[in-house]
Amino acid sequence: MKRSPAVRVPLEIQAQSLLEVETRGQGFTDLTREAAAFLAEIGAEQGLLTVFCRHTSASLTIQENADPDVQRDLLTALDDLAPRDRGWVHDTEGPDDMPAHVRTLLSDTALAIPVADGGARLGTWQGLYLVEHRDRPHRRQVVLGFLGTARGS
Repeated sequence: MKRSPAVRVPLEIQAQSLLEVETRGQGFTDLTREAAAFLAEIGAEQGLLTVFCRHTSASLTIQENADPDVQRDLLTALDDLAPRDRGWVHDTEGPDDMPAHVRTLLSDTALAIPVADGGARLGTWQGLYLVEHRDRPHRRQVVLGFLGTARGS
């Protein structure tokens, strides 16, 4: 196992933005470009990007961005783990309501991503996604935050 030396970074900027995302129903929406644009807009250099989904029936994930079959298979796995026809007690907003909450429980509503040289330190085949767990389209809100240093500091 090998680890690079720690780099101490004084906190110089804190920034936040609200991203509104229109979903088309159950599926993945790529937020990678929006996160990169946010970092560029604020002049981020090194620090931490935080991403927070303000909903209990949608979530965030970092997943493969090369093969769309991965997303299809992940949705199939979530259908197996939280099927709509299970006989859930909570069904106030329809049969996809409670399964959406379970799927969010299994994934994340908040992520923290290191930033270096102005960009998110995602792996080669990684993308940042909002996962819509409901069947119909929704308007979702995602909070982007940054703590760290700015270019030219």
